[in-house]
Amino acid sequence: MLDERPETGRVVRKPHFFGGNEMTEKQVGGVTYREAGNEYFEKRGLRRYAGVWSLWALGVGAVISGDFFGWNFGLNAGGFGGLLYATIIIAIMYVGMCYSIAEMSPALPHTGGAYSFGRSAMGPWGGFITGLAENIEYVLTPAVIVVGIGGYLGAIFETPDSFAPVWWAISYLIFVGLNVWGVELTFRFSVFITFLALAILLVFWIGAAFHFDMDMALNIKPDEGHSAWLPRGWAGVTTALPFAIWFYLAIEQLPLAAEESHDPKRDMPRGLLYGILTLIICSVFTLFLNAGIAPGAQVVGTSNEPLFLAFKTIFGDGIGTKFLALIAVAGLIASFHTIIYAYGRNIYSLSRAGYFPQWLSITHGTRKTPHVALIVGAVIGFVMALIIQFGEKVFGGVPVGAVLLNMAVFGAVIAYLMQMMSFVILRKKLPDIERPYVSPLGTGGAWVAAIIAFVTLIFLFLNPDYVIGVYGCALWFLAGLLYFALVGRHKLVLSPEEEFALTGGGHGHPDTEGYGHTHVDETE
Repeated sequence: MLDERPETGRVVRKPHFFGGNEMTEKQVGGVTYREAGNEYFEKRGLRRYAGVWSLWALGVGAVISGDFFGWNFGLNAGGFGGLLYATIIIAIMYVGMCYSIAEMSPALPHTGGAYSFGRSAMGPWGGFITGLAENIEYVLTPAVIVVGIGGYLGAIFETPDSFAPVWWAISYLIFVGLNVWGVELTFRFSVFITFLALAILLVFWIGAAFHFDMDMALNIKPDEGHSAWLPRGWAGVTTALPFAIWFYLAIEQLPLAAEESHDPKRDMPRGLLYGILTLIICSVFTLFLNAGIAPGAQVVGTSNEPLFLAFKTIFGDGIGTKFLALIAVAGLIASFHTIIYAYGRNIYSLSRAGYFPQWLSITHGTRKTPHVALIVGAVIGFVMALIIQFGEKVFGGVPVGAVLLNMAVFGAVIAYLMQMMSFVILRKKLPDIERPYVSPLGTGGAWVAAIIAFVTLIFLFLNPDYVIGVYGCALWFLAGLLYFALVGRHKLVLSPEEEFALTGGGHGHPDTEGYGHTHVDETE
């Protein structure tokens, strides 16, 4: 994996056409590259729009639902103390990771994001493994969030549990539609909904401060031999790690917007670092104030609508509270909307480069959005939620949201581990490429983040309540690797990510060169 020899190969010409032009192929190791013509990239065009605040909103908005739903299952898993310790550990991981990504993203300004980092550092297999892991994370995360949306709307409108999939379908239809409509609308709505979600949280924090009672946070009955602070013992800290991740998961999606940002070299690091600071502040206030308010951690830790419970305590159980809870759905919508954006760009970039079937990367003719990828990702996420919802006996009756959350975290921590390895390797392999931002934490910060990600991955397999879902994700992952081994590696395209990797950073800069600048016989 750490082979640093130049990527060379054998060039062959084929008498047929690809992307409208005569196709030239190059075999590099065990993969085959195809040179695409202008028509290929014209069908896969994107539009630049995002500035620093759009990127900040994309990052914060993607994560903010973690303060409304998902994190709270960690109370049941580890108790308040266990979740607090887990949150501190995970915050350290994300800080190290965000600084590392802030360095890599402007240096490799491609829509591929994490896949691009892995590809340049570790070759086609490293790029595909990184991109596939992130694909699992981003396709499943909206499925987790839509379960939360259904929980809130079901509680507000008093619909039966069996109606939940209808709420899910309505949510997917609306927000996939917004993402297809255009990048301008996507980013404008992201900024609006993120500020609204933060305003709702601020109202909650202020109101909850007057009702805070530490005894409420510690009201989970401890297992034999353990305390109220750590009712599950130190093992509870490990089982709470995936739920602590939910406070921050998806901030790392910002590099996927590189080819839709006006100035990724300047704005990407700012968006990432401002975003993680915002999220750390939010996680501290939410953890303490939502757990430390009636009905307390015992009930909050198993609820699909924890903030709604808190609003009932603060404002009473009336129409006004339901209205506030309806507004609170904005937090879930913010993340749902922005992570739909993320899986769309992830599928698009892997497809454009040939790792996934190439028809998935076709963009809308006038709106320049990857509509095919957006629709396919929505169908997969919705089906996964249905399988778990109606497979309750298989999953032992645990909350569908918690099962999906652990499945999404499985993909996330693999992607994190691969990205941190990429950071360390790129520092050594490509020391002379332009780095508009340099992480002050260096390789040490990346190693700390990588170790925490690896430990979290191991503990995912040790929690019997959710391990069946994690095994399902592992099978998904293995199926993807099998597809690449048999099909995908023979169909790679010289997309910007691949140009950059094959030329050692000499070409593959879409912000300055455009697309299709490099020919296969120039990469030897």
